[in-house]
Amino acid sequence: MARIGIIGSEGRMGQALARAIADAGHEGAGGIDRGGDPAALADRSDVLVDFSAPVALEANLHAAIGAGIPIVIGTTGLEDRHHRAIDNAARQVAVLQTGNTSLGVTLLARLVREAAASLGPEWDIEIVEMHHRMKVDAPSGTALLLGEAAAAGRGIDLADHRESGRDGHTGARQSGAIGFAALRGGTVAGEHSVIVAGEEERLTLSHSAENRMIFARGAVKAAQWLIGRDAGRYAMDDILSPVAS
Repeated sequence: MARIGIIGSEGRMGQALARAIADAGHEGAGGIDRGGDPAALADRSDVLVDFSAPVALEANLHAAIGAGIPIVIGTTGLEDRHHRAIDNAARQVAVLQTGNTSLGVTLLARLVREAAASLGPEWDIEIVEMHHRMKVDAPSGTALLLGEAAAAGRGIDLADHRESGRDGHTGARQSGAIGFAALRGGTVAGEHSVIVAGEEERLTLSHSAENRMIFARGAVKAAQWLIGRDAGRYAMDDILSPVAS
């Protein structure tokens, strides 16, 4: 049984996490929100799960380092400076950072990477996502995760090949680009499709989230898996069983 501390406990994901922790037979070590003390939470936890906000990330990482415990980061909207902070923290503790804690999405990313590696750059890749009206960042962390998977499959840098926010007279699509489209409305928990379009044929890989509990259960599985790991930066793909040869 693990003692799991929740950062961002009053949010929708934090509340779902509390239920998932209890359902899995683990112990909730408590939770904090804005103005809370992450160091005190870390001291009574075996692992932290952070679904708060990018502005709180560095303090949360310092708390994990100070207590010598691992941390799962599911916060989205991270920038380059946040990833540098994660890299630095991962030299001292185990850190798992992801744009999506769903095991289904994790497998989808693996399939996207394989498809991108198998099909040439003449196949166009477009990523379409839809979320509830209250989501504040776009593209979603999951869409970016899938874009990174596609880029990795092709051995390219996503930042150099990303196209999003098309509007007006944009000209023809750039060869080898990875496109993003974001839709917002209603109470959609998460819909993601990766379209790989070739000459006269099209492949679509999709995932539908029916309830945010899938993310909470995945985060709990990630937290349990991370306990006892060596310092380093991990991803949800590390949790999946290896592909059979």
